Amino acid sequence: MFIPDDKRYDKMIYNRCGKSGLKLSAVSLGFWQNFSLKNNFENMERMVHTAFNSGITHFDLANNYGNPYNGSAEENFGRILDRGMREFRDEMCISTKAGYEMWAGPYGDRNGSRKYLTASLDQSLKRMGLEYVDIFYHHVRDPETPLEETALALDNAVRQGKTLYVGISNYNRADTAEMLKIFRELRTPFIINQPSYSILNRWIEDDKLDSLALSEGFGIAVFSPLYQGFLTSKYLKGIPADSRVGRGETWIGNELNDKMIEKLNKLNDIAASRGQTLSQMALSWVLHNKAVTTVLIGASRPEQITENIGCLDRLDFTEAELAEIDRLAKM
Repeated sequence: MFIPDDKRYDKMIYNRCGKSGLKLSAVSLGFWQNFSLKNNFENMERMVHTAFNSGITHFDLANNYGNPYNGSAEENFGRILDRGMREFRDEMCISTKAGYEMWAGPYGDRNGSRKYLTASLDQSLKRMGLEYVDIFYHHVRDPETPLEETALALDNAVRQGKTLYVGISNYNRADTAEMLKIFRELRTPFIINQPSYSILNRWIEDDKLDSLALSEGFGIAVFSPLYQGFLTSKYLKGIPADSRVGRGETWIGNELNDKMIEKLNKLNDIAASRGQTLSQMALSWVLHNKAVTTVLIGASRPEQITENIGCLDRLDFTEAELAEIDRLAKM
């Protein structure tokens, strides 16, 4: 039986998502990795319990998360809810996404059609045993589907009561601006974009997506804030065999050369001078951007979640620290 910690909300920070009425925990738990059928279920459950007991209220999933088949992460989350957490549903903000390849045939491949998005959300709700999700995202821009069709499909999900809010993910500034226009005409509760962003990945700054979020009043939920594990202590002395790079499970593995390892060690020195681990500083740095509502963390064990939440203890940066981080990132 799951009994939550009475003090779970004491230390977490909750940020308003753009100009909406919804607040998200500054740190959210993502289910991209380590929640599939090949992973240990008891460990998954402990991670979700640890997150919830630490004040994390936002749990981020997608239809295609899981291995060896898509959807298994949502299935496992549904099982965790059934084992004592479902009664706390109203204390959680649960999001899911659709857009990447999901099932065979033309209606389940990567797209943004009304057909695909409608069917996918129905499947996700069934896997998790939910009547609705709090946020439903289009996961990736589909250049072959008109933006208006994708927007209307997301709007329809709200009108059907299957989601409370909608979002988009991996959309650049230009496409986001176009979607904003359509959503405003429809009066759709669009509140968030979910891009990748980190000390080593500044594309939302270069694209000015973050400035658009601030000016137009939507939130940003950041994924891959640790640059797929680079911005942790894992690679400071090389490449461990049991790491994602060592196992060949990341497409950026070839970036981890001697120059990158030198850069990571220098960033680690700044983190140590701040009394933080490298991962904590990397998360603090992302949250330092005023456009960011929440940062999505992944984990393989509960202790990583506890460590990462420690980033909230030190969100301030001196101008000298920011300048040196920028210098190293561009090195």
